Amino acid sequence: MVSSRSEDKKWYVVHTYSGYENKVKTNLEKRVDSMGMQDKIFRVLVPMEDQIEVKDGKKKITKKKVFPGYVLVEMIMSDDSWYVVRNTPGVTGFVGPGSKPIPLRDHEAQAILRQMGIEEAKPRLELARGQSVRLVSGPFEGFVGTVDEVLPDRGKVRVHISLFGRDTPLEVDFIQIEKM
Repeated sequence: MVSSRSEDKKWYVVHTYSGYENKVKTNLEKRVDSMGMQDKIFRVLVPMEDQIEVKDGKKKITKKKVFPGYVLVEMIMSDDSWYVVRNTPGVTGFVGPGSKPIPLRDHEAQAILRQMGIEEAKPRLELARGQSVRLVSGPFEGFVGTVDEVLPDRGKVRVHISLFGRDTPLEVDFIQIEKM
């Protein structure tokens, strides 16, 4: 569990007392600073989305928690970082079987960040023409395809899949595919 390379940085889901998500975020950020854990714990997010409410005939946009009772933490998992997060007031534990936290998959984390309007700088996906990939989201989820062209400036990939026995081109986001 001990490592400090930036590739080991993953998003973990932390369970909190309901209604205490923002307090946990604040407390954890203070603990990271006071305990010098900035090299292991990077970002703490309470996933929110805009919700339109109509009150007295007027539209009002409010922020609503996407996952009440949960906070996302971007960190490198080690015994020290686990201890800091786990013993933050309001935290009931990490999401995962028993005491072993399970990180979100990259495409899951990026989908949540995109939904919140926080774009990841660049997905870390090294692809080459002819490489096999699996679609992990969207209408063609589960299909296997071949990379035809990588469009890094747009965050897209042109992939060919077999649909009804025919070679069908698709243009998908980086986060919709995984390498095989």
